[in-house]
Amino acid sequence: MKRRNFLSLGSALAGSALYAGAMPGAAAAGRDRLRIGMIGTGMRGQVLLRELVRRDDVEVAALCDIEPIMLGRAVQMVTAAGKPAPATFGENGDGYAYRRMLDSGKLDGVIIATPWEWHAQMAIDAMQAKVPVGCEVVAGVSLQDHWNVLDAQLKTGTPYMLLENVCYRRDVLAVLRMVRSGLFGELVHLQGGYQHDLRAVKFNSGDPTKPYGGGVEFGAKGWSEARWRTEHSVRRNGELYPSHGIGPCAMYTNINRGNRFTRINAFASKAAGLHDYVVRNGGEDHPNARTRFQLGDIVTTTLACDNGETIILQHDTSLPRPYSLGFRVQGTRGLWMDLNRSVHVEGISKPHEWDDARVWFEKYDHPLWRKYGEQAAGAGHGGMDFFVIHAFIEALKENAPMPIDIYDAITWSAITPLSEQSIALGFHTLDFPDFTGGKWRTRKPIFAFDDRY
Repeated sequence: MKRRNFLSLGSALAGSALYAGAMPGAAAAGRDRLRIGMIGTGMRGQVLLRELVRRDDVEVAALCDIEPIMLGRAVQMVTAAGKPAPATFGENGDGYAYRRMLDSGKLDGVIIATPWEWHAQMAIDAMQAKVPVGCEVVAGVSLQDHWNVLDAQLKTGTPYMLLENVCYRRDVLAVLRMVRSGLFGELVHLQGGYQHDLRAVKFNSGDPTKPYGGGVEFGAKGWSEARWRTEHSVRRNGELYPSHGIGPCAMYTNINRGNRFTRINAFASKAAGLHDYVVRNGGEDHPNARTRFQLGDIVTTTLACDNGETIILQHDTSLPRPYSLGFRVQGTRGLWMDLNRSVHVEGISKPHEWDDARVWFEKYDHPLWRKYGEQAAGAGHGGMDFFVIHAFIEALKENAPMPIDIYDAITWSAITPLSEQSIALGFHTLDFPDFTGGKWRTRKPIFAFDDRY
């Protein structure tokens, strides 16, 4: 797809399905109620579980976790909602107990919400067992992980969705409508990232009742994410969490659907923030004060697109800062920046002045939010978790393609190992693999203007 065709394609999408490729007659062949399993019932898993148990079209049939405390809490969530107690797996500490759950033949889908290093193998095992996958973000750790997951999906045909909730953020979807309406003209440059102070997530006291902060332990002595996530900051240096930022930017630029990433490079600052946090909160004599963290405090990744756009991602999780994903969408006629919550449209906004974005968002509010906003109230991450679970379940019920599919998942997530490689090579620019094998030229854009899911 040439850049000059972008606006006409966006206009043609009005009234089409939220994602492309819905199968004719799928709804008639669909199911009204699904049996869903979950692998990983920690803090993140429980947030997603809360969305599952409040749905009448879902039975939480099975739960798997090797941490008895978290598994017990998850079971209580299900029964407290008035639902039957699910079958449980993993209480004995068997890291592969999930395979028995998958092989039971009684699941219509599975949610994977485990530590990152397990995502690829668990997804592959599920797809080989013909159990559709809804995987938390980060499809794999190594680049080979990503190729393996893609290969398994293509060979088995089992549905796979990356559960990237920021794609459903209310302002993100409103901006998508603005982009598809041509409000910003031809897109030129975009920015996003993961700018979130995670020091109290990466360290705690190890107390199961206090998962965030309160100490400087990690690894075996830590609890929850501090038990596994911090180790990635110890031994890796790259854009470790790209999908929150790149997901919306990829939607706006139709990546894998008429456009693709062609080149990538990454730069990393020095690593000072986590060491400083440990020393100030645990003292210079604490054993963790001797840990050498490899992850640069600020990692900046640049992507080039076939249609000529550039995209910048920034990973910033080790320093004090308020939360922001740093979105910027800029074209020949205007731009949106989320940090100052502002929009400027040439010929409509006052010259050289910002408009309050809320005015524009009310006008371009996405039909999904208009239809389901009340149901999403109280859901995790400002309602976004309702939408991502809703999309997965509804696509399964209709036997329809996943709105964030295997090609999206692999392309977005592979930014991590590619950025690591770029940094390790002295900030070299690398070719970006075409995971679609050329299919990006003919695949249709996702997320149009209607309210299906």
